[in-house]
Amino acid sequence: MSLRPNKSGKISKSIIFSLVFLVLGYILAYSYNLSKSQSELESFTGSTLFEEEERLRQELIEQQERNKSLREELMEKQASVQQFEQSFSEGENHSAELAEKTEALRRYLGAVPVEGEGLEVTLRDGEYKPDSENPNDYIVHESHVFQVINELYISGAQAISINGQRIHKNSHIVCTGPVITVDGVQYSAPFIIVAIGRPDVLKSSMELTGGVLDQLVNDNIIVTMNEEQAVSMPALLSES
Repeated sequence: MSLRPNKSGKISKSIIFSLVFLVLGYILAYSYNLSKSQSELESFTGSTLFEEEERLRQELIEQQERNKSLREELMEKQASVQQFEQSFSEGENHSAELAEKTEALRRYLGAVPVEGEGLEVTLRDGEYKPDSENPNDYIVHESHVFQVINELYISGAQAISINGQRIHKNSHIVCTGPVITVDGVQYSAPFIIVAIGRPDVLKSSMELTGGVLDQLVNDNIIVTMNEEQAVSMPALLSES
């Protein structure tokens, strides 16, 4: 019995090998695609995380800049408030100072009554000597009165009167022989000048070496000074 090649067997083997290679090729291709997909996924995921991290970092920087700007604005506002408080405080002090100066000016103008301690300065004519060439050298003139008044004001007098008549910045004092006229009213010696203020200061100012008192004495004027504890002067427009 002779053996002959079976053609159908060869065909079967070819088909089987073909199927095996086909399946193997599919498996290899699938594995390659799967590996590539995982690599792309990992690459995409890493890129996304980097972008997100960069975005958050940028937002943080912007927020820090915003906070810095807000802090600077807050400091400016605080400085403005502090400056306003300081100017308000200075304004209060300035207002108080203005009120004090206004009150002093009103007293000086005679617009308000004044009370307090003070100094009384009396000016009398000197003793006339018959052998003197000029009798006017022994009487009180308006210049002597003005010397006393100016010195008292400089020393801080708040108000001044002559023989009970209160004077003001526009008072007119004129000497006519042995009398003086104060705002149209005549007075004869002695002339009593009263000033409201600190008696010790007013008197010390009058007694300065080479000052008003020495000049009056050199002009043969008799001067007496008395410190007063209670002096009252009405306002110029007062009826009392």
